[in-house]
Amino acid sequence: MQEQLILVVDDTPANLEVISELLTQVGYDVSTAIDGERALKQVQYNSPDLILLDVMMPGIDGFETCRRLKDNPATHDIPIIFMTAVSDIDNKVKAFSLGAVDYITKPFQEDEVLARVKTHIRLYSLTKDLENQIQERTKQLSQALQNLQQSQMTLVQNEKMFALAQVVAGVAHEINNPINFIHGNLSHAQKYLEDMLKLLQLYETHVSYPIIEIQIFSKLIDLNFIQSDLPKLLSSMLVGTKRVQEIVRSLRIFSRLDEAEIKEIDIHSGIDSTLMILNSRLLATNKRPAIKVVREYGELPPVECYARQINQVFLNILTNAIDALEYDYKLWFTDSGLESANSLFEVCSSSINKPVPTPQFSIPHSQLPTIWIRTQLNPDKTSVLIQIQDNGIGMSQEIKQKIFDQFFTTKPVGKGIGLGLSIAYQIVVEKHRGHLEANSVLELGTEFKINIPIKTHIKF
Repeated sequence: MQEQLILVVDDTPANLEVISELLTQVGYDVSTAIDGERALKQVQYNSPDLILLDVMMPGIDGFETCRRLKDNPATHDIPIIFMTAVSDIDNKVKAFSLGAVDYITKPFQEDEVLARVKTHIRLYSLTKDLENQIQERTKQLSQALQNLQQSQMTLVQNEKMFALAQVVAGVAHEINNPINFIHGNLSHAQKYLEDMLKLLQLYETHVSYPIIEIQIFSKLIDLNFIQSDLPKLLSSMLVGTKRVQEIVRSLRIFSRLDEAEIKEIDIHSGIDSTLMILNSRLLATNKRPAIKVVREYGELPPVECYARQINQVFLNILTNAIDALEYDYKLWFTDSGLESANSLFEVCSSSINKPVPTPQFSIPHSQLPTIWIRTQLNPDKTSVLIQIQDNGIGMSQEIKQKIFDQFFTTKPVGKGIGLGLSIAYQIVVEKHRGHLEANSVLELGTEFKINIPIKTHIKF
């Protein structure tokens, strides 16, 4: 056990010698100072467990030395026992009011000095132990609270995503059977129609003068138009049913309820299925043009991960990008400025088929609201990089430092609870041992970079 250090401050060498020898004999480590200035300097580099302080000294006296020690947070808690030949009530009251714990009168009684020193050393030691225990317990409770909040947050988000996946999977299942039936029979209907039209053409070729009733009805229904348009109509229906099948496939990829939780997946199919879920939010509104999505996909190998959770990351980040773009245009398009908004819609519509340049955080607001999604295999070939960037409102540095914090949100009450990006960070960094960062410039846009190992050492 380390010896307790006692600092003795007295301008009389004889007193220093007597006290030092007495305390050393019973096992204390003793240091000395002959005035208040030296005492204040000593405690800065070697903090004692107790100070015996003379009242009457040249320079700054014991009372002033005590006041300065108590004003300093680093020395505030060190117990101080005053030593003086003056034992009047006023001096004692002043000593205690300055923060001293005891008062010893000269000439010293050795047993009394040792008793008082031992008592206050013990009290100081117990106090420090208690404070350390309180700090440790507070730390444990804070960690437990944080773990509880994290668990609650994870449970809530998992339940939300599972419920969403169930709804999506249910809708996909209900649509899948009838649309497959329609799509499968349309090809037969198309063949039957081709045969009937061919038969009709044979009648027209070999029957030169049909009865007047047939002639009148043919003109009434515009038979020539039907013959040319009906095959096109069936072809369009086939294209439509094929599109619905693609939507159903995207819904099933997003939900992934019928697949193992940990498996190798195609990152691009996960992104595309997520965009399909968010398609309605990408469409034009009366406040902004349609949000353009630019996919710049690289060649990626299958990635081992929790498929549904990675889709949740894409969903949360893309939702955040759409919110930023909508907020950006909300600032530009107000009810009093619909005329200028319509003019900008015309400009955007005229350039809808033109290639959108890759942003360098310098995209003017007059361009289409755009989300860029880029993927690539990292040079180390052990991880993939997914970049999701928008040309929305951007973030200040102060907000950027907090975006992954639990319950932090800049959205109005009722619009968000600040869990989306925190959950995304937990999934990428803690669950998949990856990396997630955000780069942003206010009023120019935001970019999220997601790095995911190809072979993740999953954390169970």
